[in-house]
Amino acid sequence: MSGGMQDEAAGAARQAALYYHEFPKPGKLEIRATKPLATGRDLSRAYSPGVAEACLEIKADPATASRYTARGNLVAVVSNGTAVLGLGNIGALAAKPVMEGKAVLFKKFANIDCFDIEVNESDPVKLAEIVCALEPSFGAINLEDIKAPDCFIVENLCRERMNIPVFHDDQHGTAIVVGAAATNAMIVAGKRFDEIRLVSTGGGAAGIACLEMLVKLGVRRENIWLCDIDGLVYQGRETQMTPQKAAFAQGTTPATLAEVIAGADMFLGLSGPGVLTPAMVAKMAAKPIVFALANPTPEILPDEVRSVAPEAIIATGRSDFPNQVNNVLCFPFIFRGALDVGATTINSEMELACIEGIAALARATTSAEAAAAYKGEQLTFGRDYLIPKPFDPRLMGVVASAVAGAAMQTGVATRPLEDIAAYKNKLDGSVFKSALLMRPVFEAARTATRRIVFAEGEDERVLRAANAMLEETTDVPILIGRPEVIAARCERYGLPIRPGRDFHLVNPENDPRYRDYWGTYHELMARRGVTPDIARAVMRTNTTAIAAVMVHRDEADSMICGTFGQYHWHLNYIRQVLARGGLHAQGALSMMILEDGPLFIADTHIRAEPEPQEIMETVIGAARHVRRFGLVPKIALCSQSQFGNMDTASGRKMRAALELLDAREPDFAYEGEMNVDTALDESLRERQLPGARFAGPANVLVFASADTASGVRNILKMKAGGLEVGPILMGMGNKAHVVTPSITARGLLNMSAIAGTPVSIYG
Repeated sequence: MSGGMQDEAAGAARQAALYYHEFPKPGKLEIRATKPLATGRDLSRAYSPGVAEACLEIKADPATASRYTARGNLVAVVSNGTAVLGLGNIGALAAKPVMEGKAVLFKKFANIDCFDIEVNESDPVKLAEIVCALEPSFGAINLEDIKAPDCFIVENLCRERMNIPVFHDDQHGTAIVVGAAATNAMIVAGKRFDEIRLVSTGGGAAGIACLEMLVKLGVRRENIWLCDIDGLVYQGRETQMTPQKAAFAQGTTPATLAEVIAGADMFLGLSGPGVLTPAMVAKMAAKPIVFALANPTPEILPDEVRSVAPEAIIATGRSDFPNQVNNVLCFPFIFRGALDVGATTINSEMELACIEGIAALARATTSAEAAAAYKGEQLTFGRDYLIPKPFDPRLMGVVASAVAGAAMQTGVATRPLEDIAAYKNKLDGSVFKSALLMRPVFEAARTATRRIVFAEGEDERVLRAANAMLEETTDVPILIGRPEVIAARCERYGLPIRPGRDFHLVNPENDPRYRDYWGTYHELMARRGVTPDIARAVMRTNTTAIAAVMVHRDEADSMICGTFGQYHWHLNYIRQVLARGGLHAQGALSMMILEDGPLFIADTHIRAEPEPQEIMETVIGAARHVRRFGLVPKIALCSQSQFGNMDTASGRKMRAALELLDAREPDFAYEGEMNVDTALDESLRERQLPGARFAGPANVLVFASADTASGVRNILKMKAGGLEVGPILMGMGNKAHVVTPSITARGLLNMSAIAGTPVSIYG
């Protein structure tokens, strides 16, 4: 790219960044109320006189502040703007966009509320006094972008005087992520902390904190060589020295980085661009570990390292290279764990627990969500994947629960948890929107081991779902696909599972059961125009038909198909083979998980214009499936007509279906016919029909046409941010489910749990 084009691109990026910060409203934060404030009664409770009751409770017992105020989930991000990113001492006001950004990250990754506080105070002692005075407002303090050595003074004073966690992220956050990356780098390189020779550049807050953390992890202090702009930090040196640097002084004579780097196993750079040269890397030990973390330009670029050391293990601070050392892997989750147990401090044990949690997560199978967020990147543990990606949703549960556990074990938790496993499940549920609602289904699925065949076994989502099934359930996945394709894709996606070893496989191109399969299919379809030749062709090419035949032959208990293709195409083969013995497709039910809870929609796919009898079947099936999720069904029969006020086709159908339901006297609540808003708003319903059959909002909406139901489902998914579980195929005895092409790997895992529930429990 020419210089002019580069300038133009840089200018465009600058304008885009400024636009992002200015519109649609200035800044990146706003405050929203968490309680209603619509009536005089609300006002009297939110403020005078009701607020006095909360004040008196807190006065009597200060610990109740976490019950009656937001303090237990509130962090202050405090800076005086003396060392902002790579911008230097730009002042408190100019630092505000960065602090707002930090607050946004807290909210995004750990649902922690933040106030950013920029203070015009350069004196570290006075700054510490200001921060200490804020203790009543916050559950924890995140110090940010304060220059060294002032940051050490501020943090030490605040930790001594405050009874809440104080954490200087530039020091400890960086040190924790470096510690996690270094832990895994040792594994990849086959080295040990207590044996390596380490050379570091940069004696600032982050550099010193990283060295102290590596000492805690086992690196011998005498094996650490610290250099700065004046060369080696040695005993007796007087220029640019601090007590923190002096703790790592080596020898008594000056030396350069080029001189001390020889034979080093690891280089840790938190200094500036170009500090390390390829010639220096060439002097390092075999399989050198090079952490060049200066931003935006590292001490050495990865390509330069590999030009002289192809086996090097490299990390940088940049997102455009593998192994980005990013503090966002740490600070949201260490604060999450600390706040949730009411920790009075963040101690070394909590930091080490954070390191192990982050490192272990990278060694585990990559989550499907992280793989989707970083499409095209190789996320398999190794030299190019030492630490998880920031958008890996498992970080919350793994890291925060490890931190909370360490806080309790070391006695700094004022609100210890009774069950750390339940806490982790709760955290996972806050990230994976379906986790809490799906738990009863997963628990029911564990009561028996069922064989579940996936028709599209070569699809990445199916492979990830199968891997998750093996990790989280007792069910047995069976995949239909070519063995060599599936094995290669498992390798490419970093999945440890392999066909034949971890799951069963059906090869449509060459399976010894082929003759039996086409024979079975022909026997079932001989009087529906299917000849032996057609049966052979279908069993060679149609994986949905193969899966259905396997279920029919009792070689599998349930099948899942539909990750590509049209819904009714798949349903056709399921009906051909499995709709027997009283089984028939009654309807498709989708659970939409919304911000205020789940809402079930039916029938989204099966019957275009159902008759009243079919609507009744859909209602009964929906009630049965809603109970699988531990919920009490409240079903609304929806129409443009409301309780007989319009003579429309949908109104007549719904009224007839209501009569059929009344005749059966089912043991669940239902009402109709009504508009959707009436179904969801009790006050509207009470005005239309006082004393209706259920109170509160409906949790199931049944429509008189698949077009309407499917449209509502898609609007909720695309415009309301709803997460779909389903569609669940009702009426087939749990023998088959047809998903849609938009389904995710987690969605397939959820469907496998539904399919994995024994039919004796749920039909």
